[in-house]
Amino acid sequence: MSAQSKAAEKVARLFFKLSVEGGAVSAERVAGILAYIERHRPANPLIVLRSYHRLIAAELARGRAVVEHSGAAPEALLQSIAEAMTRRYRRPVTAISRPNPALIAGLRVRVGDDVYESSIAARLSTLSTAN
Repeated sequence: MSAQSKAAEKVARLFFKLSVEGGAVSAERVAGILAYIERHRPANPLIVLRSYHRLIAAELARGRAVVEHSGAAPEALLQSIAEAMTRRYRRPVTAISRPNPALIAGLRVRVGDDVYESSIAARLSTLSTAN
C-alpha cells in the first residue's frame, strides 16, 4: 500500500468515526461527511470514498441479520432471530427476510461476516464433499 493510500485510509477511518453516534451509524452524520467531502476535496478523494463506503457498509451489516429461507418466514420467526442475534452480539440486530428457493428447506442467517446455516442444501453439499 502506498503512502497516499495509507493517508487516504486514515482520513476515511476518521470520517467513519465521526459518522458513528451512540454506537450506530447516523444518516445525518454520513450526509454531513459527504457534503464536507464535496466542498473540501481531500487528497485522493476516490480512495477516501471507497474506503469510507467499505467501512460504513461493514458497520451496517453488523446490525442486520439477513435471513434466507426457502418457504414462508413468519414475522414471529424473524423477530425471534433478531432477538437471539441481539443477545449474541450484544448490540441491536434487525432481521431482514430474503427468499432463496435453492435452500430447499431450512434457513441461512448472515450477520456481517458470520453465517449460520441449517438447510437441506447445506447438508446435501456436506454429504457430497464427504464422499
